[in-house]
Amino acid sequence: QVQLVESGGGLVQPGGSLRLSCAASGSIFAIYDMAWYRQVPGKSRELVAQIDASRRSNYLDSVKGRFTISRDDAKNTVYLQMNSLKPEDTAVYYCNADVQIWLPGRPRGPYWGQGTQVTVSS
Repeated sequence: QVQLVESGGGLVQPGGSLRLSCAASGSIFAIYDMAWYRQVPGKSRELVAQIDASRRSNYLDSVKGRFTISRDDAKNTVYLQMNSLKPEDTAVYYCNADVQIWLPGRPRGPYWGQGTQVTVSS
C-alpha cells in the first residue's frame, strides 16, 4: 500500500557531495519517523540519520557535521544531503519510514525503499 522510491545516488570523488531523495506514495494517512540506513556487503544495515515528525534529528557519529537529513511533509519526501564524502561512506543507502495507512484500524508499520548505490572513489 506504500511505496518508497529513492533517487540521487551515484559515483562521486572524495570530498564531493550528493543529495539523496526518497518519496513516499500510496495510501498514506500519516508519516512519523523517516530515516536513512546504509549497508555494505558482509555487514549489517546501520542507521545513518533519522528525523521525527517534529523535525528532531539524530546521526551516526561518523557522519555528524557532514550529513543533513530533512523532510518535506507536503511531498512525503525525506532528503539526505551528504557533504565531504569519504570512501568509507560507500554503501547502498536505504530509505525507511514509519507510515500509518488508510485502512480500517489505521495500521502502522515500517516501509523500506529499494536502495540506491553511493560510491565514493577517485
